[in-house]
Amino acid sequence: MPKILVQSDKAPVTGFTDKSKPSPLAQAIRAGDMLYVSGQGPLDPATREVVSDDIAMQTRQTLLNLTAVLAAGGASLSQVVNMRVCLRDTADFPAFNEAFRDFMDGEKVTRTCTGGTPHRKGVKVEIDCVAYLG
Repeated sequence: MPKILVQSDKAPVTGFTDKSKPSPLAQAIRAGDMLYVSGQGPLDPATREVVSDDIAMQTRQTLLNLTAVLAAGGASLSQVVNMRVCLRDTADFPAFNEAFRDFMDGEKVTRTCTGGTPHRKGVKVEIDCVAYLG
């Protein structure tokens, strides 16, 4: 079964170090009944710049970008089975988690949240996910 590349113009393309060159990453790949969404961050889809320094606003934009890619792949948050979160500063966890809870509006997923250093300056949160389409 071939993999199917998924692209949304409502979310920024990530994975670049030089915005003038194309990214080597797919926003998502569908393989059978599974959709694998690349890590999304708090970037404005048009400018590809970080939207805010505030972790709650970054979390919301990251999830908006993630849901845009899910939609392009024919999925929604209700089909997400797993999310992985990377926080630049684990002290941001309470504010991140509150913004995450508000955005999810009761939807349940499995999730791992770790501390690390997202690749882009100013990015405080990155989230990827896997959705089941069957």
